[in-house]
Amino acid sequence: TMIHTLQNDRLKLEVSPLYGAGITSFSVLRDSGEWLELMRHTLLEHIKNGKTGNFSSYTLMPYSNRVRGAHFSFAGQEYPLRPNNAEGTARHGDVFARPWTTIMQDGKAASYRIDSRDFDDFNFPFPFVGTVTYRLEGATLIIQLELQNVGDAPMPAGMGIHPYFNRFLPSSREATLEFRANGYYDVPADLMPISGPIPIPQELDFSSARAAGSQKLDTVYAGWDGKARLSWESLGLALELAADPIFSHFVAYTHYDGSLALEPVTHATDGFNLMAQGLENTGVQVLEPGEGMDGTIRMRVKSA
Repeated sequence: TMIHTLQNDRLKLEVSPLYGAGITSFSVLRDSGEWLELMRHTLLEHIKNGKTGNFSSYTLMPYSNRVRGAHFSFAGQEYPLRPNNAEGTARHGDVFARPWTTIMQDGKAASYRIDSRDFDDFNFPFPFVGTVTYRLEGATLIIQLELQNVGDAPMPAGMGIHPYFNRFLPSSREATLEFRANGYYDVPADLMPISGPIPIPQELDFSSARAAGSQKLDTVYAGWDGKARLSWESLGLALELAADPIFSHFVAYTHYDGSLALEPVTHATDGFNLMAQGLENTGVQVLEPGEGMDGTIRMRVKSA
């Protein structure tokens, strides 16, 4: 089947197993009996054609965001990757457009698995197995990510999700965003960090709830406390994000389609290369052979 639907009396989630086990719709049931999409809508043609960049959300593994020049250093070795975009970087890992195997799906929960060894052209030099599990519990969507090194050498690793939320809902004012972090990566025009995090300036500070408005964001925050809140106050509706501590970094990105990407991720953009340069606290995990990492992200919908 092209789409798996998970649904309870509060939430509905649609997932594409064929393309990254990505989310194609996430909705809440209003008192009026209408389903309201909180993530951006995915067009049917994009679902059919596997245009995962246009999905409501996709999974980032075995790293998040960009790798500079599609090339990284690790443990004294150089590893080229294939660039997968016009800017010549490797971006968002290599699982988001791949078919995943369905392990379990029962209408309230679903679990999917990918083994990089199943693909001759997989764009990463270390073999791994990834798992994503979605579960609806009341008004909470639970997303669990797992990543295991199945090779015989240590590997650098990271993961995250890339959900796009609707800033504007029907007859609502723009949602306000609130979260806390203790630094951000100041970046040149290519958006790639060259040094460690620095204090957050006022214009990038969302520790008090506010709307992004016309502000363009494409910012990686460090020392994120694992919480974020998106609030459509005029509708009396809020979404609270809560992520495990392994997701130490957070990306906020205003997309030109009007949506807002809020990405819990485990490491800094280009974290592999920053770590190779000796930077501390990049969030990159080094997994020994057989070792895994896992983390859970919760999205709770509530009345504001």
